[in-house]
Amino acid sequence: MNLIEQTDDEDPPRISTGSAALDNILGGGLDRDRMYLYEGRPGTGKTTIAMQFLLEGARQGERVLYITLSETQQELRLVARRHGWSLDQIDVFELIPPETTLDPERELTILHPAEMELSETTKLVFDRVSEINPTRIVFDSLSELRLLAQSSLRYRRQVLALKHFFTSRRSTVILLDDLSSQENDLQLHSISHGVVSLEQLAIDYGAERRRLRVIKMRGIRFRGGYHDFTIEKGGLAIYPRLIAAEHHTPFVGEFVPSGNAELDRLVGGGLERGTNALLIGAAGVGKSTIALSYAVAAAQRGEHVAFFAFDEGRGTIEARARSLGLGLQPALDAGLICLQQVNPAELSPGEFASIVRRSVEVGGARIVVIDSLNGYLNAMPDERFLILQMHELLTYLAQQGVLTIQVLAQHGLVGPTETPLDISYLSDAVLMLRYFEAEGIVRRALSVVKKRSGHHEHAIREFVLSSNGIAVGPPLKKFSGIFSGSPRYSGDSAPLMSVDEHAEG
Repeated sequence: MNLIEQTDDEDPPRISTGSAALDNILGGGLDRDRMYLYEGRPGTGKTTIAMQFLLEGARQGERVLYITLSETQQELRLVARRHGWSLDQIDVFELIPPETTLDPERELTILHPAEMELSETTKLVFDRVSEINPTRIVFDSLSELRLLAQSSLRYRRQVLALKHFFTSRRSTVILLDDLSSQENDLQLHSISHGVVSLEQLAIDYGAERRRLRVIKMRGIRFRGGYHDFTIEKGGLAIYPRLIAAEHHTPFVGEFVPSGNAELDRLVGGGLERGTNALLIGAAGVGKSTIALSYAVAAAQRGEHVAFFAFDEGRGTIEARARSLGLGLQPALDAGLICLQQVNPAELSPGEFASIVRRSVEVGGARIVVIDSLNGYLNAMPDERFLILQMHELLTYLAQQGVLTIQVLAQHGLVGPTETPLDISYLSDAVLMLRYFEAEGIVRRALSVVKKRSGHHEHAIREFVLSSNGIAVGPPLKKFSGIFSGSPRYSGDSAPLMSVDEHAEG
């Protein structure tokens, strides 16, 4: 059968891989009538993504074929059933059927692949393909074919023969390889039109991480690098790597009020949309409370907020809001604040970025709070990649006109403090919170040490957390040692705020 002739300036239509996310990574899907390779160790999800490819073809009314040399049809149907799929529209050609009765016409099909001659095995495949003429084929797996070949030269010739035969049949083929060979078979990469590698990584603590990478794709511009994915009921949930340059939305860079006039005055009128602010300080000093006040103020204006809590439970956050008189519960009930408790041991960075994107693009969030970066760091053990990941995420949020508030806890409560990572250079504004002692009382000080987008006060102000919310006092003088981590106030008591029994610790 001859291929349809196409002019040089035509871009042939693509076909879907069965995964919208993988199609996105590939810029639209796969080229027709080509042979592709999905490779990965056992357990990485090759069979699942291959089934998605065939099920998509069946939905399009195509004839599809699954050729299995490694798994029985019963095993494949069990996998499909657990994903909520039916294989009724998929032809499964099993070269290791469970029958033990010899069939004179196909006696070779009941033997283990290692006992079959390579040429006879491929002849069975050719006959079945010629019989049903499928447009999509999955060949599972090449490890058995490699065993039959017994030499790399014969193996390469056989794969080339498969490629030429399938192409002549107008079939798009996915070859699966479990990488059981000790040597890296780059010859197979050169033969294939495209190669997708799937990996499963075991980390020191928490759930395993899975990721994929498109190694090559001839004539297709794809999104490179690693893309996290999970295996869910219904197939692979793939999270394409975020590239901020691909996302631009016009917006007005107006001030975002905090709900506290003195706090807005301290930061020069307010924080602007399309910027990000870092709240940094010791544990318990009030960083999360200030971030929460911005969220509640936005909800009271009818805006949507996405609040991601890595460190604290939902109950703790709600209890704090009640004790401070913040109207969090009405905002939660109205759906204006989406409070998501995140378990970093179970969440990959790619999945988190996908959740944030969905909260902005689908949920309409205008403020995103990440509390805290310390918890996020646990999800990303390598600090270098955390910085790169956060840079893309913050840039994306800025280009969407979202105000991002990040919380970062420093080690230690008093004295010199350190941060687990330096992300201040990525921040448009940095608010520093510190404890200090005066008149025998532990107090809190707030100052703005950086703001790229405009003017801000250079003074240090005391603030109090009470049942009436956050109260910010007048600028304080006679302060020293604020940056060393040991603030000392040597002024008189006149400008200090009154701390009553209702104050929160």
